[in-house]
Amino acid sequence: MFVQNRNEARDYFFQVWDKHKNKLPLEPIEVIISDVIAEHPEYHHYLDDQELSSKNDFKPEQNQTNPFLHMGMHIALKEQVSSDRPSGIIQVFNQIMNKSVSVHDAEHKMMECLGQSLWEAQRNNSLPDENQYLECLRRIP
Repeated sequence: MFVQNRNEARDYFFQVWDKHKNKLPLEPIEVIISDVIAEHPEYHHYLDDQELSSKNDFKPEQNQTNPFLHMGMHIALKEQVSSDRPSGIIQVFNQIMNKSVSVHDAEHKMMECLGQSLWEAQRNNSLPDENQYLECLRRIP
């Protein structure tokens, strides 16, 4: 899922959701996205209202969860684990899975570390620190 900006990313979610609802064939990455969407029925109404949702900033200070960011983080974690990038994340993921009730639950536990890593990289105008990210994941109870 290679997109350049927020609007492209959201449009991609809308396209996959539309293909899913119309039972059209999906590309492999679209299957992953469709599965993540299916795991989040609480966000389906956002995908059904493209006009409103594409303009919404989903501000945390207004106690709003950004459904696109949330689902995007699930997708990123799935891609990391499937490619073992950063190297060693499969082993860490398996350890977290042993303490979780589902893959979805394990990914939710991992999201805090992913978000922190991305925030720090953006703040420092650098690439995410993979070692620091993996260390954060290892500390998950």
